[in-house]
Amino acid sequence: SSSRSRELGTRLTVASPQPSPHARPRRAPRLVVGAMSLKEKKGKMPMPAPEVPDLKKKDKKKKARNQNYSGHIYKILKQVHPKMRMSKQAMSIMESCVADTFERLASEASRLCRMTKRDTMSSREIQSAVRLVLPGELSKHAVSEGCKACMSYQNSKDPKKAED
Repeated sequence: SSSRSRELGTRLTVASPQPSPHARPRRAPRLVVGAMSLKEKKGKMPMPAPEVPDLKKKDKKKKARNQNYSGHIYKILKQVHPKMRMSKQAMSIMESCVADTFERLASEASRLCRMTKRDTMSSREIQSAVRLVLPGELSKHAVSEGCKACMSYQNSKDPKKAED
């Protein structure tokens, strides 16, 4: 029958005898940390430390990064008015204004990409979005600054072309 139970993958268990109702209840053995005799301490190897799962290696989820424009706003403020300061509330308002403008430009550029059935958003779509979203003179200045930034980036990327 034991070979049959091995084939089936089951175990046969033997029922333990029931204690009598008059028997004294057994107490669980007490565990006392460090209560070994000196002889036992010398004879036994130390227990290995329990393995603690390293959570950093297991779940490497990237945090959602909140864009923070305060450093950039501060730099521009110091270029325009070096002695002027800005309160936290004013900085918060400026950050929300910049984030809103970025969101509107990005959604308009995305819409332009979908309309022209392009997979890649280039500087051309961004420039068109700036012209559509920003009003009048502000869009002209933004386009000229954007072109200047793109040229500066291209020159830093390919120094040989800058000399030609």
